[in-house]
Amino acid sequence: MAEYDFDLFVIGGGSGGVRAARISAGHGAKVGIAEAFRYGGTCVIRGCVPKKLYVYASRFPQEFAAARGFGWEVGQTPFSWHALVSAKEREITRLEGLYQKGLEAAGVEVFADHASLVDGHTVALSEAGRKITAKRILIATGGKPNIDPKLEGREHVITSNEAFDLERLPERIVIAGGGYIAVEFAGIFAGLGVETTLIYRRDKILRGFDEDMRDAVEKGYRQLGVRFVYNRTFARIEKTSSGFIGHMDNGAKLDADQIMFAIGRSPNTENLGLEAAGVATGPGGEILVDAQSRTNVDSVFAVGDVTDRVQLTPVAIREGHAFADTEFGAKPWSTDYELIPTAVFSTPEIGTVGLPEHEARSAYPHLDVYKSTFKPMKAVMAGKDERTLMKLLVDGASDRVVGCHVAGYDAAEMVQSVAIAMRMGATKADFDRTMALHPSASEELVTMREKWVPPAQAAE
Repeated sequence: MAEYDFDLFVIGGGSGGVRAARISAGHGAKVGIAEAFRYGGTCVIRGCVPKKLYVYASRFPQEFAAARGFGWEVGQTPFSWHALVSAKEREITRLEGLYQKGLEAAGVEVFADHASLVDGHTVALSEAGRKITAKRILIATGGKPNIDPKLEGREHVITSNEAFDLERLPERIVIAGGGYIAVEFAGIFAGLGVETTLIYRRDKILRGFDEDMRDAVEKGYRQLGVRFVYNRTFARIEKTSSGFIGHMDNGAKLDADQIMFAIGRSPNTENLGLEAAGVATGPGGEILVDAQSRTNVDSVFAVGDVTDRVQLTPVAIREGHAFADTEFGAKPWSTDYELIPTAVFSTPEIGTVGLPEHEARSAYPHLDVYKSTFKPMKAVMAGKDERTLMKLLVDGASDRVVGCHVAGYDAAEMVQSVAIAMRMGATKADFDRTMALHPSASEELVTMREKWVPPAQAAE
């Protein structure tokens, strides 16, 4: 008789947990997995996948307007929020089915239930009312949106969880936050014609990103009609007969049909039995792990946003794969967090890999900056006031490219390819030797020759 019911039991059916389960099963392990909500996790069900679909939807009004410059006469273009929500639901349901089929095809036993730790080798399933033992347990329960627990009227606000499924498209929305989730939703709603206000406690959106990228997005959003309220927070939220009032910390008020909070995410560790099992957590509730995703309890591991290392879906997938190969495939390796490409699906879009300029200047005493700002061909014909910004940061001592930042159409697609070159240690000379693909926006990345000089230095 086997000592345990499973070689591995995974708590959480998101991207990281599913990848770990499938790869572990492929290595011959007997694997079970439990998910209390829907398989696919935040990314597939109420995160990056539906968000990208809504971003596409929000950009069509600009496309319709641009079409005239190319000889098209576009008629009336009514929009149906309900049709978009329904189409989104069909797509994420399809993807959820693929996730479950993939698990089952790999031989993973799937449970639709809430699981929590009893001890280092035992989990309890709430709905089934049973306990399951496993030689190893992997926690991959992701994160959840933050709302200040002390905020009066917090029950009246929505988060990204609810924003995809509103009963109707609001005429006015106020979004609290300045990170990529807040910014992306501001672009979505503004693009769909909603009067959009973004309130942020700091003086500029997208903290941590390259300054030029931050400025480019704010400029583009102001052209979209987004209103920015900086250095302010909400003191309380009031529900009225016609909507909501957000009372700010300076006494001013913001009226809206919906108030959305996107002020960050925290590890989803509630009701997991971590304390009972002796699993250590950090000050933000994150599960503490080493480079191999192992907790302080030898049999318990954790990957993804629940560990609060890098909150990105591809990172969770990578961590889950590394765990499976290491523990069950006799191929030990750990996730490398350097040179992670990322994007903000705003309008204009941002794609970035490597260091932003302010960090690169601290890391490299001799930093060369190359920048190109231009109106893309499509915008010229469309008569749009739209510009693309590209930026390369180069270590002057080694000539290695240490940062690439693009703001404009298809920025994410470009940067994914550049990330490969940077991972291989590409130098500026390598970029210069690469033949340009014309006509394309991305050719600017291999044709920039003049170093950018800050205005203050140029005047000296």
